[in-house]
Amino acid sequence: MLSGIRIVDLTTVIFGPYATQMLADLGAEVIKVETPGTGDISRYLGTGVPDPTMGSIHLTVNRGKRSIALDLKNPEDAATLRGLIATADVFFHNVRGRAIARLGFDYESCKALKPDIIYVHGTGFGQDGPYADLQAYDDVIQAATGTTSLLPRVDGDPRPRYFPSLIADKIAGQFGAQAILAALVHKLRTGEGQEVEVPMFECFAAFMLTEHLRDAALDPPIGPAGYPRQLDPTRQPFPTSDGYLAIVPYTPESTARLMGLLGSADLLETAEYESAKAKGQHMPIIYSEIARKTPARTSAEWLELFAANDIPAMAARDLQDIKDDPHFVATGFFRHRTHPDVGDFHEMQPPVKYGAMPPRDLGFAPRVDGDGAAIRAEFGG
Repeated sequence: MLSGIRIVDLTTVIFGPYATQMLADLGAEVIKVETPGTGDISRYLGTGVPDPTMGSIHLTVNRGKRSIALDLKNPEDAATLRGLIATADVFFHNVRGRAIARLGFDYESCKALKPDIIYVHGTGFGQDGPYADLQAYDDVIQAATGTTSLLPRVDGDPRPRYFPSLIADKIAGQFGAQAILAALVHKLRTGEGQEVEVPMFECFAAFMLTEHLRDAALDPPIGPAGYPRQLDPTRQPFPTSDGYLAIVPYTPESTARLMGLLGSADLLETAEYESAKAKGQHMPIIYSEIARKTPARTSAEWLELFAANDIPAMAARDLQDIKDDPHFVATGFFRHRTHPDVGDFHEMQPPVKYGAMPPRDLGFAPRVDGDGAAIRAEFGG
């Protein structure tokens, strides 16, 4: 669907590469510009066998791209990048502002090369604020947005803690891909390129605070920040006789139906429950009752009963087992492939399906400078 769109990608780690990987999946030509020799650090996220520069996470986040290694302090290599930008629809980088200007690839310099260029700057923090020149990584952004204060609110342990995911990087990458697509639509309508800033701090704050700013969004605030349903310590996977289940009684109707299935319908008539419900504080009572009753049966028995009665529920699985999930097996979400340089691996398929774009083979992640000679020949560099 993005065939004919050329993106010159000077980003590193996860934020930028994740954004351009999604666009490569849609058919865009992504030319990944890397440091000679070592390449992007994302190559070392995950074990690379037999080549350490071809780490397992690199196989996903840089799939479908072409790689050229350029030392931008070298005049010849800088000239090659200028030649690439002159042919591109999008130039995306996450180099700090002053550094990219010193190299001669700030927006005005690139606009002189290609007047309608879409120039995307992935930053840690908005460039009009006091944090503009600070470095940012996922942990930094989780801390700065208050995300590290969420788990303490759930379990009472006061130590700030990270979510065990590169969630800030990936959310910023989602915003980056969205920004590029929006700018491309604008360009198709008007013929105009533009400068686009995608700051991790602001992107992740917008994501996390959608629910967690809650009543603190009002002026004056009528309650504390934090969405109580998400922070309820009793809202955890429920034990069964042989595992754990996620069970979601989200509506009054499903709650009543679930309590009936558990043999606890009378709970909803108690004065304690009615009083808590009037204050909007009744869910801990429900969750505690579920946890008390679910050990009586196996996970499979409960899932069969809940599916028959329209109660949302799934088994809490271990990460190690996820590739064997029967739904993923049936839909072909994990596809077994053989990388020409790495060997056999499992590739996740793009999750969104388009009626106008049939399934296709995704490109493989490249070696460092694996396409350098061909790109130089193609663009006369």
